[in-house]
Order: sequence, then C-alpha cells, then structure tokens
Amino acid sequence: VHLSLSPLPCEQPAFSLFLFVILQLIHIYLHILTNPFAAFLHRFHLGLSHSMENPHSPISIPEASPKPYKKSFVTTLMEAASLRSPFKEDTYFTSHLKASEKKALQELKDKLMASYGPDGECTMWGIPLLAEDEKADVVLLKFLRARDFRVLDSFRMLEKCLAWRKEFKADSVGEEDLGFKELEGVVAYMHGYDREGHPVCYNAYGVFKDKDMYERIFGDEEKLNKFLRWRIQVLERGISLLHFKPGGINSIIQVTDLKDMPKRELRVASNQILSLFQDNYPEMVARKIFINVPWYFSVLYSMFGPFLTQRTKSKFVISREGHAAETLYKFIRPEDVPVQYGGLSRPNDLQKPASEFTVKGGEKVNIQIEGIEAGATITWDLVVGGWDLEYSAEFVPNKEDSYTIAVEKPRKLSPTEEAIRNSYTSKESGKLVLSVDNTSSRRKKVAAYRYTVRKSTLE
Repeated sequence: VHLSLSPLPCEQPAFSLFLFVILQLIHIYLHILTNPFAAFLHRFHLGLSHSMENPHSPISIPEASPKPYKKSFVTTLMEAASLRSPFKEDTYFTSHLKASEKKALQELKDKLMASYGPDGECTMWGIPLLAEDEKADVVLLKFLRARDFRVLDSFRMLEKCLAWRKEFKADSVGEEDLGFKELEGVVAYMHGYDREGHPVCYNAYGVFKDKDMYERIFGDEEKLNKFLRWRIQVLERGISLLHFKPGGINSIIQVTDLKDMPKRELRVASNQILSLFQDNYPEMVARKIFINVPWYFSVLYSMFGPFLTQRTKSKFVISREGHAAETLYKFIRPEDVPVQYGGLSRPNDLQKPASEFTVKGGEKVNIQIEGIEAGATITWDLVVGGWDLEYSAEFVPNKEDSYTIAVEKPRKLSPTEEAIRNSYTSKESGKLVLSVDNTSSRRKKVAAYRYTVRKSTLE
C-alpha cells in the first residue's frame, strides 16, 4: 500500500461537583440556543492549518498550502479547555502506597471483619472483600480513594453500597431481559476497548428528543425505574470485563455524546443516574470524554477548570462538534470507534486493524493498493474525520493499453458521512487508487482505512 499526496462514577468530591456542574451546563443549552447570536456562533466553523515536511515519509507535503490565520479568542479558550496532563491510572500495587495509605487499607479491612465476621457475606462483583488477596485490595482501595483515604467515610460508603447491591440485586442484573432492545447500541452500550485496553462505554441520549420515544421510556415512575435498572445493567456488564488486579485494567472509559440531548426532560433521569454511579461505583472511570460539545460549554469549562484538582481535570476530555473522530482517535483505534463517530466499527463486524493517516489542509491523498490479481475481489473501508472533502476510487490496470476504470466517481462527502465500505472485482491485474481531496479546506483531518483481498476461486 502506498500513500501519495499532491497539493462516572465519581471518585472524589471535586469529581462529583464537576459532574453536577456538567449537568447544569447541559440544562442551560435551551436558553443559549434561543439567542440568535449564540446560534450563529454555534454554527460557525473554525479551521486549523498545519504544515511540516518529512522527506523520508511516504507522505509528502505540497509546496503551496493555505495561509495561516489568526486564532480567535473563542478558539484559544476552547483549545485551553482541552489541554491537560495525561491521566495516570492507579496501579493498585500495595507496594506503591504511602505508609498512611497502607495503614488506612488495613484499618478498613479490620472494620469489615469486625462488622461482618470471618463467615459474613461481604462480596462485590464476585470478589470476597474479607479475603486477603489482591482483588479484594483493588476494590477496597477504590472506596478509600473515593473518600481521600478517610477510613470511616470509606467504610460507611462501602456498607451503603453493599446494602444497595443486595436490595437492587445488582449481581444478577446483567443476565436480565429488561426489554430495551431499541436502546441497545444507541443510548448506552459497551463497544470495544481503548488503546490501553479499557472497555469503552458510549452514551447518547439524543433519541429522546422524540416525544413518543421519551414517553415510552420515561412516561411514569415505573418506566423510569426500569430504565435506571437497564442503565445499571450496561455498567455492570462493562465492569465484568475488568481485571480487578494490580497493574491490570481496573476501570472503563466513558464517551458521552451531547448532540441533540434533551436537557430539561432528562434532568430527573440524569440526576438519578449520577447519584447511583457516584454512590456505588467509585473509581470505575479512567477517563470521561464529552463529544459534540457546543463551543460555549467548552468556554464555561475552561473558566471552571481552575477550581478542580489536576487529577480530576486530567480525567476529562472536551471535544467540540465536528471533532469527534479527531478526539476519539487519540484514545481509541479507528477500527474500535463506531461508524457514527467517524470510526470503522460496525455491528457484528470483524475488527481487522486499520491504518491511520492525516489529511492536511490544501492536500490531496492517494492511497494506492497494488498487487491485485485478475479475478480478485477487494473490499475496503475508508473514513476521514469531519469529511467535507471530495472522494473517489479508480482501478488502474497494469497493462499500458488498458483503460482506467472509475469505480466511484468523485463526490463531495458531508461532515456527517459515515465510513465508506465498497468492493470491486477486477477483470485484470492492477491497483486500486482511493483519493481524498482536501484542497478546498485549511483544516487537518484524521483518517483511516483498511482492506481485504479475496483471490478468485476460478483457475
């Protein structure tokens, strides 16, 4: 292949406070969107040009590129909101704990033993908390860290959680059929892993802007409680994928899509979900990614950010509308990102690895897939985050006297277009050339592709 170019659960009080503010900011949406000036800025597109050259790379940079422009004040604020130190997840090795933290862990164990006794029922996520092993330590350390290693507060939180799990029957909820087939894979669902191996949970409540859908799910208290149980079910299934082992994967990634999210209508449900998560699932989220965030949300976050601890801020990622793929690719490989967010992953699809590349402003990229034999069928997936460019595909035969075949004629792809999937069976040997033309844009875009070639079964 040759590429060529031509011109959460809440861990601490600060964490809980920030999630509360997040919800309140969401509730402000309707008021802001009624302001004509805000609506105009909401639709305003900000681009970014970038230029660098590496003579040893298979990707070369054209001599001419769009002129750089001066960043606006809003752009600067939004970029500041997205800057943070990388989050370093706890290893849960007891040897890494401070002396005071080791003491707190032992005191919590002693309190549990005194309260439940050696034969008492004290398990969580299938882990006996009174057992002297590393899995029990991981769970107990989550509760201790959620309360800044205050033993009494941690013990009270743990007791309440154990009581809630027994009453809620949380251990068996993962196997229940709650009848929300229409919400699976749409509203809240586990899908793939991030680059470090954390399970990823996606949340998108835009479907509830439909009043009929909203009434079917939240029409009365019984329906609301059933939805909450279903939402806990999704989380429990994600937690079942964790290792609960020092140095292992002990938390998940949350991706929340704010596009079209009804604000006032979901206030009760969102507050109850937040309450359940923060009380019963401490330190279960390694990173919280918000995508399709309006610009004013990011500005407000940048102003509120200084009041948060660095640990809390490092867990949050804010991505404005039109930049979902660009943001998610930093943490999740393209083949694991759902197609609706600029990835290549489709339901029940094989997770064949993809190749990543960037399309800079003012450039055209040609992906050449060579060595295709006569009668072979090539199938490809291709996506560019925030498309808004021209795409085409052609087959070039090896014979000089043969004609180039236009497999897909040049067409402009909208920003919301999902990944392209197509196939072509060649009648003669040659190469397939996929072209993405970004010459009319100044914005650098992330992209990915993959392909398979199936040889002819005919002799």
